Amino acid sequence: MFEFIVATLTVAGIYGIMALGLNLQAGYAGLLNFGHIAFAGLGAYATAITMQAGGSPLLGMAIGVVAAVALGAGIARLGRQLGADYWGIATLAIAEILRTIATNEGWLTGGANGISPIPMLFDSLPRPYDTLAFLALVIAILAAFTWLTKRLADGRFGRALRVMREEPKLAACFGYNLRSLKSRAVMTSAAVTAVAGSLYAHFMSFTGPDYLLSSETFALWTILMIGGIGNVWGVLAGTAIVQGAYTLVPFAKDYLHFGSDSAGALRLGVIGLILLACLMWRSEGLVPEKLRKIA
Repeated sequence: MFEFIVATLTVAGIYGIMALGLNLQAGYAGLLNFGHIAFAGLGAYATAITMQAGGSPLLGMAIGVVAAVALGAGIARLGRQLGADYWGIATLAIAEILRTIATNEGWLTGGANGISPIPMLFDSLPRPYDTLAFLALVIAILAAFTWLTKRLADGRFGRALRVMREEPKLAACFGYNLRSLKSRAVMTSAAVTAVAGSLYAHFMSFTGPDYLLSSETFALWTILMIGGIGNVWGVLAGTAIVQGAYTLVPFAKDYLHFGSDSAGALRLGVIGLILLACLMWRSEGLVPEKLRKIA
C-alpha cells in the first residue's frame, strides 16, 4: 500500500507539471492546443534515446526540452497562418504525426514496442528510498514550476497574455507583439511539459507510442476544466481530483466485485460525470481565475 501511495503521488505530480504547461498557453494565452502531449512525448523519447546512447539523465532532459521548444516555435509559427479553431486541429494532427513516426521508426524509437528499460534516477538507493527520492524530486519540480508560472501570470508577461486572450485588437493597440507573445507562451509551455515527459520516462522505465495518444491531451484538458483554467491553484486542484478518481475506482472494483473491463469504463464514467457537473454548475472550474477589473 505504501508503494502504491508513493506511485500515485508521483504520477499525480508529473501530470500536474504537464497541466501547468498546458495552462500557460491555453489558460493565460487562450490558445487551443489539442496536441499538447507531443511535448511530453518528445521529452520522454529524448530521455530514452539519450540514455540508450549512454548519456546522462540531465542531458536527455535538456535535449527533450530543446526539441519541444523547437516544436513549439514551429507550432506557433503555423498559428500565424491559421485561425484559432483550425490551429487547434492542426496541433492534434502534429501530435498524431509524431505518434506515427514513433510507431514506425523502429531503428530510433523501438517502434510499437517502445524503448526499455530506462534507468530510474535513484537506483543506487535501497527500496523504498529510491521511489521516495524520486517523489521528492517530482514534488520539488512541481513546486518550482508552480511558483514560476504564478510569477509569470502575475507579471507583465501574464497580463499581456490575458489582454491578448480577451481583446486581441486592444492588445495590439497597446503595442504588444501578438506573434511574439504567442510564440513565447507556446515555447515556455513546451519546455515545462517536456520536463514532465522526461520524468515520466524515468518513472515508468519505458517510453512508447501510447504516450502520444490524443486521449492524454484530453486528460490534461479535463484537469484544467475541472480545476479552473487560467488559475495555477485550480490546475493543482483539478490534478488532485482527477488522479484521485483514477486511483479510487480500482478499490471500488474490489469492493463491488466487478470485472477489470467494467472498472476501466467506470473510471472514464466517473471522470465524465465530474466534468459534466463542473460544466453545468461550475463552468469556470472549482477554483476559477480571478480577473482584475479596471476601475
